[in-house]
Amino acid sequence: MFEQLSLFGGSTFSEPYTVSQLTGYIRRLIEDEPELSDVWVEGEVSNFSRASSGHCYFTLKDAGAQIGCVMWRSVAEVQDYLPVGGDLVLAHGRVGVYEAGGRYQLYVDHVQPAGVGDLYRQFERLKARLEAEGLFAPERKRPLPRFPRRIGVVTSPSAAALRDILNVLGRRYPLAEVLLAPTPVQGDEAPPQIVAALEALNGREGEDAVDVIIVARGGGSLEELWAFNEEGVARAVAASRIPVICGVGHETDFSLADFAADVRAPTPSAAAELVAPDQAELRAQVKGFSAALVAALQGAIEERRWRLAEQTRALKHLSPAVQLAQARQRVDDLLGRAEAAVQHSLTLRRERLGGLIGQLTGVSPLGTLERGYAIVRHRETGAVVRSVAQVASGDTLGIRVADGEFGAKVG
Repeated sequence: MFEQLSLFGGSTFSEPYTVSQLTGYIRRLIEDEPELSDVWVEGEVSNFSRASSGHCYFTLKDAGAQIGCVMWRSVAEVQDYLPVGGDLVLAHGRVGVYEAGGRYQLYVDHVQPAGVGDLYRQFERLKARLEAEGLFAPERKRPLPRFPRRIGVVTSPSAAALRDILNVLGRRYPLAEVLLAPTPVQGDEAPPQIVAALEALNGREGEDAVDVIIVARGGGSLEELWAFNEEGVARAVAASRIPVICGVGHETDFSLADFAADVRAPTPSAAAELVAPDQAELRAQVKGFSAALVAALQGAIEERRWRLAEQTRALKHLSPAVQLAQARQRVDDLLGRAEAAVQHSLTLRRERLGGLIGQLTGVSPLGTLERGYAIVRHRETGAVVRSVAQVASGDTLGIRVADGEFGAKVG
């Protein structure tokens, strides 16, 4: 049985506090303190990160202490300035308690530069000098190989960065061989060993050569990432005859090795993504190319079939047998047309002749004879007797009737 002073009154009680009760009480003590609700804090920024939610998290520190800081997205979006590791800043906000983590922290509503930390000043001086030498010039950058056969990796064998790289490469491009050049990635021993690892990978030739090098480590503070800001490391990266991609820290972290590399990636995983083609995408591309090739071949075959059919038809028309058959057909057609024309002409002439005969029959004496009349002529003179006055007794006459002629003598 416990006996303790109640945090919620002056009396005592016999039940222990829960963690939530104790933490809540401490939170109220801090948040109810006016001096902690409107404070300015000066310190050097470390471990700055921006979450996918848009909230920013970092640490403010000096030589003797540090405090965690939170800047909500609504605040970060209206800031003219967001710090990076090594910045010396003035941060304004209120002190509160993150009960789930059991720690107090500064909720920042404004931040502005107050100066630059020692490491950051050193970083900027060295960066300016190497940049002036042309070590970071864009024209020195080389493209990464599209289909690397062997990928060199410079990192710690126990680092999460290595696991991330291997996971990405195994998923995207398992055909590539990965060659690890193990090194520490922070501390005084890291810079010379990183340089030695780069030189060792560059020394491999022929079948043992690597096609691209990934220099990587996970996130950390400016101090933890400092090995990659050493001049020797930056120069070794720039001197590499093999293309180098640097994936050190998080997206907001920049190192001199990043600037010296041919390609900078925001994270080790992103470096692996940039180095390795995606086998799924490659399969889709090959499938698309195959379909396009089949379609092109089918189109070409169909076009040639059509041309062949056209040429075959043309050849048939040019064949002597075809030409002779066509000539015979034309002759037969002309003969038929000529025969029809002759028949038509004969018919017209027959009809015309029949008409003329009819006309002649109408005016011919024969027609009169057919009706019983006769033509009487003097036999001696052949003159037609038109009147009895033209004959005398004893004249010999010739009488013409329809079916013949006979003689008579006038009595």
